Amino acid sequence: MTTTRIERRTFLAGLATAPTLLATAPALAPPLPSGHASPPRDLWARVRAQFALSPDWIHLAGFLLASHPTRVRDAIDRYRRALDENPTLVMEQHLVDPLTVLKPAAAYMGVRPDELALTDSTTMGLALLYHGLPLRPGDDVLTTEHDHYSTHESLRLATERSGATLRKVALYGKPAEATIESMTDAVRQAIAPTTRVVAITWVHSSTGVKTPVRAIADVIANANARRAPDKRILVCVDGVHGLGVEDVTMADLGCDFFVAGTHKWMFGPRGTGVIWGRAELWPLLRPTIPAFGRPSYSSWLRGGPAPVTTADVMTPGGFHSFEHRWALGEAFEFHREIGKAQIAVRIHELNRQCKEGLAAMKHITLHTPRQDALSAGIITFEVAGLTPNHFVMRMRDKRIVATATPYATSYARLAPGLLNTPEEVDTALREIRQLAAQG
Repeated sequence: MTTTRIERRTFLAGLATAPTLLATAPALAPPLPSGHASPPRDLWARVRAQFALSPDWIHLAGFLLASHPTRVRDAIDRYRRALDENPTLVMEQHLVDPLTVLKPAAAYMGVRPDELALTDSTTMGLALLYHGLPLRPGDDVLTTEHDHYSTHESLRLATERSGATLRKVALYGKPAEATIESMTDAVRQAIAPTTRVVAITWVHSSTGVKTPVRAIADVIANANARRAPDKRILVCVDGVHGLGVEDVTMADLGCDFFVAGTHKWMFGPRGTGVIWGRAELWPLLRPTIPAFGRPSYSSWLRGGPAPVTTADVMTPGGFHSFEHRWALGEAFEFHREIGKAQIAVRIHELNRQCKEGLAAMKHITLHTPRQDALSAGIITFEVAGLTPNHFVMRMRDKRIVATATPYATSYARLAPGLLNTPEEVDTALREIRQLAAQG
């Protein structure tokens, strides 16, 4: 008997062009759940019908971890079944075909597919980005006092190992009084000749303040115009609480790198995220985790030098929860089908309703700015006579899911999102109003 040896690269290339082992993806129109003879007339009722959220609760904390819409659940199940039936062939086929995820994500974000790296979370993305920056002793990294633990710790670890310095600037004193001008000026005044990175968050989960990313990026661009290329400042953004809410592209924001988990407002599979970077800037970074993409693996096989860093090279290799990662494209398509502009309008309408209602209550101190330009989908406040955790428990007694911000200064927090209704917001406001009478 003659044994024919097929090299792995040839086998993978063949799989990439072979008929897929999976069923064809569902049409863009969201499928109706079983039991519905005809679609609800209202768009938002149709959207809500795609989710298996318990109807016994009012869910005002959807920003934390998403429920999946039908098309995402179905895609996860489809990939899981295929992996169970033929794990090796299915895995190898999709390892060489990441565009099924990258194309929808890129279309939604207004970028090129080759500018996107895939990660498992915002935290992973931030760590990969900040540890990949070419920081040196004497370099200055500027962030804010309002950023999340994941940003602060990633920057601390990266600067300690590189010998760079880390500074934190306050963008505002009282969040409700934050302005675009004051936040932009705070960054402008904090920039030093040695500053190489400005790391900010688009929407602060600590206060609900939405930072003026574009205005800050313009300040940095003006500073860079007077600097040599090797002294330019990079603008890096944790965008997880704006992605899936705001109707903008990366060009609108004007930043250099953008990191976000996609299992929050985007309704993506749990354990997924992206890093976007300008194509010309990816070569600045140094990978932390070996990539499994063809350029990296082929260089290793040949014994040649490592490839120039790209988004593909920065995407961590290893075995992931593949059925979740491969289904991510469906979440971006779900948002695009509804319409980014419609989603932004809806979320802002619900948040204005909630903020105006809270602001009218004497026992409530609202901390999130009321203007759309300064807030997105997160609202923070204090309730007289109750700690944030006590408030959360009182709401849960009423079957309303609220949260408390996990920061040194903690506030009560609500986040009306795409799956909520004006009636649910009114119910939550009514229960909060009753807290004053109950004492």
